[in-house]
Amino acid sequence: MTATEPVTDWTTDYDIFDAGYVVHPYEIWDDLRQRCPIAHSDRWGSSWMPTRYEDIREIAADVETFSSTEILVVPPPATQPEDGIAAPPITSDPPEHHWSRRLILPAFAPKKVQANHEPFTRALCRRLLDGFEGRDRVDAAGEYAQQIPPAVIAHLVGIPEEMSDEFVEWVRGVLELGLTDDELRMKYRAKILDYFWRCVEDRKENPRDDLVTELLNAEVDGEPVPDTHIIGTLNLLLVAGIDTTWSSIGSALWHLASNPADRRRLVAEPDLIPTAVEEFLRAYAPVTMARKVMHDVEVGGCPMKQGDKVLMSFPAANRDPEAFDRADEVIIDRAENRHIAFGVGIHRCAGSNLARMEMNVAVEEWLARYPEFSLVDPDAVTWAGGQVRGPRELLVDLG
Repeated sequence: MTATEPVTDWTTDYDIFDAGYVVHPYEIWDDLRQRCPIAHSDRWGSSWMPTRYEDIREIAADVETFSSTEILVVPPPATQPEDGIAAPPITSDPPEHHWSRRLILPAFAPKKVQANHEPFTRALCRRLLDGFEGRDRVDAAGEYAQQIPPAVIAHLVGIPEEMSDEFVEWVRGVLELGLTDDELRMKYRAKILDYFWRCVEDRKENPRDDLVTELLNAEVDGEPVPDTHIIGTLNLLLVAGIDTTWSSIGSALWHLASNPADRRRLVAEPDLIPTAVEEFLRAYAPVTMARKVMHDVEVGGCPMKQGDKVLMSFPAANRDPEAFDRADEVIIDRAENRHIAFGVGIHRCAGSNLARMEMNVAVEEWLARYPEFSLVDPDAVTWAGGQVRGPRELLVDLG
Protein backbone atom coordinates (compact mmCIF):
# COMPACT_ATOMS: atom_id res chain seq x y z
CA MET A 1 0.00 0.00 0.00
CA THR A 2 1.49 3.33 -1.04
CA ALA A 3 1.34 6.40 1.16
CA THR A 4 -1.04 8.20 -1.20
CA GLU A 5 -3.74 5.54 -1.55
CA PRO A 6 -6.92 5.94 0.53
CA VAL A 7 -7.40 3.87 3.67
CA THR A 8 -9.88 1.02 3.33
CA ASP A 9 -9.32 -0.67 6.71
CA TRP A 10 -7.90 1.30 9.62
CA THR A 11 -7.01 -1.85 11.56
CA THR A 12 -4.48 -3.03 8.98
CA ASP A 13 -3.67 0.08 6.95
CA TYR A 14 -3.95 3.25 9.05
CA ASP A 15 -2.55 6.54 7.81
CA ILE A 16 -1.94 9.36 10.30
CA PHE A 17 -1.54 11.75 7.37
CA ASP A 18 -5.02 11.00 6.02
CA ALA A 19 -6.95 14.28 5.65
CA GLY A 20 -10.05 12.94 7.43
CA TYR A 21 -7.99 11.55 10.29
CA VAL A 22 -6.21 14.88 10.76
CA VAL A 23 -9.49 16.78 11.12
CA HIS A 24 -11.46 14.28 13.18
CA PRO A 25 -9.62 11.20 14.47
CA TYR A 26 -11.86 10.47 17.45
CA GLU A 27 -14.29 8.00 15.86
CA ILE A 28 -11.35 6.13 14.31
CA TRP A 29 -9.72 5.67 17.72
CA ASP A 30 -13.01 4.58 19.27
CA ASP A 31 -13.53 2.01 16.53
CA LEU A 32 -9.98 0.68 16.80
CA ARG A 33 -10.24 0.24 20.57
CA GLN A 34 -13.28 -1.98 20.02
CA ARG A 35 -12.06 -3.98 17.02
CA CYS A 36 -8.26 -3.82 17.06
CA PRO A 37 -6.70 -1.85 19.94
CA ILE A 38 -3.22 -2.08 18.38
CA ALA A 39 -3.58 -1.36 14.67
CA HIS A 40 -0.92 -2.04 12.02
CA SER A 41 0.17 -0.33 8.83
CA ASP A 42 2.88 -0.78 6.22
CA ARG A 43 2.80 2.85 5.12
CA TRP A 44 6.23 4.42 5.69
CA GLY A 45 7.43 1.00 6.82
CA SER A 46 5.87 -1.46 9.25
CA SER A 47 4.37 0.30 12.27
CA TRP A 48 1.86 -0.30 15.06
CA MET A 49 -0.53 2.15 16.72
CA PRO A 50 -1.89 1.30 20.18
CA THR A 51 -4.99 3.26 21.16
CA ARG A 52 -5.47 2.20 24.79
CA TYR A 53 -4.10 4.17 27.72
CA GLU A 54 -2.61 1.20 29.57
CA ASP A 55 -0.93 -0.29 26.48
CA ILE A 56 0.83 3.01 25.78
CA ARG A 57 1.95 3.35 29.40
CA GLU A 58 3.37 -0.19 29.37
CA ILE A 59 5.21 0.31 26.09
CA ALA A 60 6.67 3.61 27.31
CA ALA A 61 8.00 1.88 30.42
CA ASP A 62 9.91 -0.77 28.44
CA VAL A 63 12.76 1.38 27.13
CA GLU A 64 14.96 -1.65 26.33
CA THR A 65 12.45 -3.10 23.87
CA PHE A 66 11.10 0.18 22.53
CA SER A 67 13.89 2.62 21.69
CA SER A 68 13.50 6.38 21.32
CA THR A 69 16.37 6.75 18.85
CA GLU A 70 13.87 7.13 15.97
CA ILE A 71 10.87 9.23 17.03
CA LEU A 72 9.36 9.87 13.59
CA VAL A 73 7.10 7.35 11.87
CA VAL A 74 8.70 8.18 8.52
CA PRO A 75 12.21 6.84 7.93
CA PRO A 76 15.11 9.28 7.84
CA PRO A 77 15.92 10.67 4.38
CA ALA A 78 18.49 8.66 2.46
CA THR A 79 20.46 11.88 2.01
CA GLN A 80 20.62 12.72 5.73
CA PRO A 81 24.29 12.99 6.71
CA GLU A 82 25.80 10.94 9.51
CA ASP A 83 26.61 14.05 11.53
CA GLY A 84 25.85 12.64 14.97
CA ILE A 85 23.17 15.26 15.62
CA ALA A 86 19.82 14.03 16.93
CA ALA A 87 17.45 15.69 19.41
CA PRO A 88 18.51 14.65 22.92
CA PRO A 89 17.12 13.79 25.38
CA ILE A 90 13.95 12.89 23.47
CA THR A 91 15.96 10.73 21.04
CA SER A 92 18.19 9.26 23.74
CA ASP A 93 18.00 5.90 25.45
CA PRO A 94 19.57 5.20 28.86
CA PRO A 95 22.22 5.83 30.00
CA GLU A 96 22.68 8.90 27.74
CA HIS A 97 19.08 9.91 28.38
CA HIS A 98 19.65 10.40 32.11
CA TRP A 99 22.45 12.95 31.89
CA SER A 100 21.12 14.67 28.79
CA ARG A 101 17.77 15.27 30.49
CA ARG A 102 19.47 16.56 33.64
CA LEU A 103 21.28 19.17 31.52
CA ILE A 104 18.07 20.95 30.57
CA LEU A 105 15.78 20.36 33.56
CA PRO A 106 17.04 23.42 35.51
CA ALA A 107 15.96 25.70 32.65
CA PHE A 108 12.39 24.44 33.02
CA ALA A 109 12.06 24.44 36.81
CA PRO A 110 8.69 25.94 37.86
CA LYS A 111 10.17 28.89 39.76
CA LYS A 112 12.53 29.70 36.91
CA VAL A 113 9.72 29.55 34.36
CA GLN A 114 7.57 31.83 36.48
CA ALA A 115 10.32 34.34 37.23
CA ASN A 116 12.15 34.40 33.90
CA HIS A 117 9.54 33.69 31.25
CA GLU A 118 6.00 34.38 32.49
CA PRO A 119 6.38 38.21 32.52
CA PHE A 120 7.87 38.08 29.01
CA THR A 121 5.06 35.81 27.77
CA ARG A 122 2.34 37.98 29.28
CA ALA A 123 3.78 41.14 27.75
CA LEU A 124 4.10 39.37 24.40
CA CYS A 125 0.46 38.22 24.45
CA ARG A 126 -0.74 41.71 25.34
CA ARG A 127 1.32 43.19 22.53
CA LEU A 128 -0.15 40.73 20.04
CA LEU A 129 -3.66 41.50 21.27
CA ASP A 130 -2.98 45.23 21.05
CA GLY A 131 -2.32 44.67 17.37
CA PHE A 132 -5.90 43.47 16.85
CA GLU A 133 -7.44 46.76 17.99
CA GLY A 134 -9.90 48.13 15.45
CA ARG A 135 -10.30 44.78 13.68
CA ASP A 136 -13.43 42.62 13.63
CA ARG A 137 -11.74 39.36 12.66
CA VAL A 138 -8.35 37.75 13.18
CA ASP A 139 -6.72 34.39 12.59
CA ALA A 140 -6.40 33.21 16.20
CA ALA A 141 -4.01 30.45 15.12
CA GLY A 142 -1.69 32.22 12.71
CA GLU A 143 -1.72 35.67 14.27
CA TYR A 144 -1.76 34.68 17.94
CA ALA A 145 -1.17 31.04 18.93
CA GLN A 146 1.64 30.52 16.42
CA GLN A 147 3.39 33.74 17.42
CA ILE A 148 3.85 32.93 21.10
CA PRO A 149 6.08 29.81 21.38
CA PRO A 150 8.72 30.94 18.85
CA ALA A 151 9.29 34.18 20.76
CA VAL A 152 9.31 32.37 24.12
CA ILE A 153 11.84 29.81 22.89
CA ALA A 154 14.01 32.62 21.53
CA HIS A 155 13.82 34.28 24.95
CA LEU A 156 14.69 30.99 26.68
CA VAL A 157 17.67 30.19 24.49
CA GLY A 158 18.96 33.76 24.40
CA ILE A 159 18.58 34.66 20.75
CA PRO A 160 16.81 37.63 19.11
CA GLU A 161 13.01 37.59 19.17
CA GLU A 162 13.19 38.85 15.59
CA MET A 163 14.10 35.28 14.60
CA SER A 164 10.55 34.12 15.43
CA ASP A 165 9.22 34.26 11.88
CA GLU A 166 12.16 32.25 10.58
CA PHE A 167 11.70 29.74 13.40
CA VAL A 168 8.09 29.22 12.33
CA GLU A 169 9.16 28.57 8.74
CA TRP A 170 11.93 26.19 9.80
CA VAL A 171 9.78 24.19 12.20
CA ARG A 172 6.95 23.79 9.70
CA GLY A 173 9.53 22.79 7.11
CA VAL A 174 10.92 20.02 9.30
CA LEU A 175 7.97 18.72 11.29
CA GLU A 176 4.83 19.59 9.35
CA LEU A 177 5.31 20.16 5.63
CA GLY A 178 8.60 18.30 5.46
CA LEU A 179 7.58 15.15 7.31
CA THR A 180 6.40 13.59 4.04
CA ASP A 181 8.86 15.49 1.81
CA ASP A 182 12.49 14.44 2.31
CA GLU A 183 13.96 17.28 0.27
CA LEU A 184 12.06 19.92 2.23
CA ARG A 185 12.88 18.29 5.57
CA MET A 186 16.61 18.20 4.79
CA LYS A 187 16.57 21.82 3.59
CA TYR A 188 15.13 23.13 6.85
CA ARG A 189 17.08 20.75 9.05
CA ALA A 190 20.23 22.22 7.53
CA LYS A 191 19.02 25.76 8.22
CA ILE A 192 18.31 24.94 11.89
CA LEU A 193 21.61 23.17 12.51
CA ASP A 194 23.64 25.84 10.70
CA TYR A 195 22.03 28.55 12.81
CA PHE A 196 22.76 26.76 16.08
CA TRP A 197 26.34 25.95 15.05
CA ARG A 198 26.85 29.67 14.59
CA CYS A 199 25.24 30.35 18.00
CA VAL A 200 27.56 27.89 19.71
CA GLU A 201 30.66 29.32 18.04
CA ASP A 202 29.56 32.84 19.00
CA ARG A 203 29.03 31.90 22.67
CA LYS A 204 32.47 30.35 22.85
CA GLU A 205 33.90 33.74 21.94
CA ASN A 206 31.23 35.86 23.65
CA PRO A 207 29.68 34.06 26.63
CA ARG A 208 26.30 35.36 27.80
CA ASP A 209 23.76 34.72 30.50
CA ASP A 210 21.72 32.33 28.39
CA LEU A 211 21.02 28.64 27.84
CA VAL A 212 23.57 28.17 25.07
CA THR A 213 26.34 29.38 27.36
CA GLU A 214 25.02 27.23 30.23
CA LEU A 215 25.19 24.12 28.05
CA LEU A 216 28.72 25.00 26.91
CA ASN A 217 29.79 25.37 30.54
CA ALA A 218 28.20 22.07 31.61
CA GLU A 219 30.17 18.88 32.16
CA VAL A 220 29.33 15.20 32.10
CA ASP A 221 31.67 12.93 34.07
CA GLY A 222 34.16 15.77 34.20
CA GLU A 223 34.17 16.34 30.44
CA PRO A 224 32.56 19.15 28.41
CA VAL A 225 29.33 18.28 26.65
CA PRO A 226 30.09 17.59 22.95
CA ASP A 227 29.13 20.39 20.59
CA THR A 228 27.03 17.96 18.53
CA HIS A 229 24.99 17.13 21.63
CA ILE A 230 24.42 20.82 22.39
CA ILE A 231 23.35 21.48 18.79
CA GLY A 232 20.97 18.53 19.00
CA THR A 233 19.47 19.77 22.25
CA LEU A 234 18.90 23.25 20.82
CA ASN A 235 17.35 21.60 17.76
CA LEU A 236 14.94 19.77 20.08
CA LEU A 237 14.00 22.90 22.01
CA LEU A 238 13.21 24.71 18.78
CA VAL A 239 11.24 21.98 17.00
CA ALA A 240 9.51 20.36 19.97
CA GLY A 241 8.97 23.56 21.91
CA ILE A 242 7.23 25.48 19.15
CA ASP A 243 4.91 23.32 17.05
CA THR A 244 3.51 21.36 19.99
CA THR A 245 2.72 24.41 22.12
CA TRP A 246 1.21 26.56 19.39
CA SER A 247 -0.97 23.56 18.48
CA SER A 248 -2.19 23.31 22.08
CA ILE A 249 -2.90 27.03 22.37
CA GLY A 250 -4.72 26.99 19.05
CA SER A 251 -6.82 23.98 20.06
CA ALA A 252 -7.82 25.68 23.30
CA LEU A 253 -8.93 28.79 21.45
CA TRP A 254 -10.77 26.67 18.86
CA HIS A 255 -12.66 24.92 21.66
CA LEU A 256 -13.62 28.16 23.37
CA ALA A 257 -14.71 29.73 20.10
CA SER A 258 -16.85 26.64 19.40
CA ASN A 259 -18.30 26.24 22.91
CA PRO A 260 -19.75 29.52 24.22
CA ALA A 261 -20.87 28.01 27.55
CA ASP A 262 -17.29 27.00 28.41
CA ARG A 263 -15.97 30.34 27.20
CA ARG A 264 -18.43 32.32 29.31
CA ARG A 265 -17.69 30.22 32.37
CA LEU A 266 -13.95 30.85 32.11
CA VAL A 267 -14.57 34.56 31.62
CA ALA A 268 -16.68 34.54 34.80
CA GLU A 269 -14.31 32.20 36.69
CA PRO A 270 -10.76 32.93 35.51
CA ASP A 271 -9.34 30.93 38.44
CA LEU A 272 -10.66 27.85 36.62
CA ILE A 273 -8.40 28.43 33.61
CA PRO A 274 -5.50 26.21 34.81
CA THR A 275 -7.91 23.30 35.35
CA ALA A 276 -9.46 23.92 31.94
CA VAL A 277 -6.01 24.01 30.34
CA GLU A 278 -5.31 20.52 31.70
CA GLU A 279 -8.55 19.34 30.12
CA PHE A 280 -7.68 20.96 26.80
CA LEU A 281 -4.32 19.18 26.97
CA ARG A 282 -6.09 15.87 27.58
CA ALA A 283 -8.81 16.26 24.97
CA TYR A 284 -6.67 17.85 22.25
CA ALA A 285 -3.23 16.43 22.98
CA PRO A 286 -1.15 17.31 19.92
CA VAL A 287 1.71 14.80 19.91
CA THR A 288 2.15 11.25 18.59
CA MET A 289 5.68 9.98 19.19
CA ALA A 290 7.31 6.94 17.60
CA ARG A 291 9.39 4.19 19.18
CA LYS A 292 11.60 1.63 17.40
CA VAL A 293 11.21 -2.07 18.22
CA MET A 294 14.65 -3.41 19.17
CA HIS A 295 13.81 -7.13 19.15
CA ASP A 296 10.85 -9.31 18.25
CA VAL A 297 8.14 -9.03 20.87
CA GLU A 298 4.43 -9.70 21.24
CA VAL A 299 2.20 -6.99 22.72
CA GLY A 300 -1.51 -7.60 23.13
CA GLY A 301 -1.31 -10.52 20.73
CA CYS A 302 0.47 -8.43 18.08
CA PRO A 303 3.78 -9.86 16.78
CA MET A 304 6.03 -6.82 16.53
CA LYS A 305 9.27 -7.39 14.65
CA GLN A 306 12.70 -5.88 15.17
CA GLY A 307 12.85 -2.60 13.24
CA ASP A 308 9.11 -1.94 13.33
CA LYS A 309 7.87 1.40 14.65
CA VAL A 310 5.27 1.88 17.39
CA LEU A 311 3.29 5.12 17.31
CA MET A 312 2.67 6.33 20.83
CA SER A 313 -0.67 8.02 20.23
CA PHE A 314 -0.94 10.06 23.42
CA PRO A 315 -4.06 11.75 22.00
CA ALA A 316 -5.79 8.38 21.57
CA ALA A 317 -4.78 7.29 25.07
CA ASN A 318 -6.26 10.47 26.50
CA ARG A 319 -9.63 9.59 24.93
CA ASP A 320 -9.72 6.03 26.30
CA PRO A 321 -13.01 5.50 28.22
CA GLU A 322 -11.30 2.88 30.39
CA ALA A 323 -9.00 5.60 31.73
CA PHE A 324 -11.26 8.66 31.76
CA ASP A 325 -14.91 9.11 32.69
CA ARG A 326 -16.85 10.64 29.78
CA ALA A 327 -13.62 10.54 27.81
CA ASP A 328 -15.06 12.10 24.65
CA GLU A 329 -16.45 15.09 26.51
CA VAL A 330 -14.45 18.21 27.32
CA ILE A 331 -15.16 18.91 31.00
CA ILE A 332 -13.35 22.12 31.91
CA ASP A 333 -13.63 21.50 35.67
CA ARG A 334 -12.54 17.83 35.49
CA ALA A 335 -11.24 17.14 38.99
CA GLU A 336 -9.10 14.06 38.28
CA ASN A 337 -7.05 14.24 35.11
CA ARG A 338 -4.14 11.82 34.67
CA HIS A 339 -3.64 12.76 31.04
CA ILE A 340 -0.44 11.96 29.19
CA ALA A 341 -0.41 14.84 26.71
CA PHE A 342 3.24 15.40 27.63
CA GLY A 343 4.08 11.73 27.27
CA VAL A 344 4.72 9.22 30.00
CA GLY A 345 7.74 7.46 31.48
CA ILE A 346 11.32 8.66 31.33
CA HIS A 347 10.65 10.66 28.15
CA ARG A 348 7.87 12.75 29.60
CA CYS A 349 8.31 16.28 28.19
CA ALA A 350 10.99 18.17 30.12
CA GLY A 351 9.47 21.47 29.01
CA SER A 352 5.96 20.81 30.30
CA ASN A 353 6.15 23.61 32.89
CA LEU A 354 6.97 26.13 30.17
CA ALA A 355 4.24 24.85 27.85
CA ARG A 356 1.64 24.98 30.62
CA MET A 357 2.62 28.52 31.48
CA GLU A 358 2.36 29.62 27.85
CA MET A 359 -1.08 28.05 27.51
CA ASN A 360 -2.40 29.54 30.73
CA VAL A 361 -1.14 33.03 29.96
CA ALA A 362 -2.28 32.91 26.33
CA VAL A 363 -5.83 31.89 27.30
CA GLU A 364 -6.01 34.31 30.25
CA GLU A 365 -4.92 37.30 28.22
CA TRP A 366 -7.13 36.47 25.23
CA LEU A 367 -10.28 36.03 27.35
CA ALA A 368 -9.55 39.21 29.30
CA ARG A 369 -9.35 41.18 26.05
CA TYR A 370 -11.88 39.38 23.81
CA PRO A 371 -14.43 37.53 25.96
CA GLU A 372 -17.09 37.23 23.22
CA PHE A 373 -15.14 35.75 20.31
CA SER A 374 -16.57 33.05 18.04
CA LEU A 375 -15.74 31.09 14.89
CA VAL A 376 -16.46 32.81 11.60
CA ASP A 377 -16.98 29.49 9.80
CA PRO A 378 -16.36 26.14 11.55
CA ASP A 379 -15.85 24.41 8.19
CA ALA A 380 -13.11 26.85 7.19
CA VAL A 381 -10.80 25.90 10.08
CA THR A 382 -7.73 24.06 8.78
CA TRP A 383 -5.69 21.55 10.76
CA ALA A 384 -2.16 20.22 10.56
CA GLY A 385 -1.69 16.60 11.50
CA GLY A 386 0.61 13.65 11.29
CA GLN A 387 2.65 13.54 14.49
CA VAL A 388 1.64 17.01 15.75
CA ARG A 389 -2.01 18.01 15.40
CA GLY A 390 -3.50 21.47 15.81
CA PRO A 391 -5.36 24.25 13.99
CA ARG A 392 -3.37 26.25 11.46
CA GLU A 393 -6.06 28.69 10.27
CA LEU A 394 -8.66 29.75 12.83
CA LEU A 395 -10.61 32.80 11.75
CA VAL A 396 -12.67 34.30 14.57
CA ASP A 397 -15.00 37.22 15.12
CA LEU A 398 -13.69 39.20 18.05
CA GLY A 399 -17.19 40.05 19.29
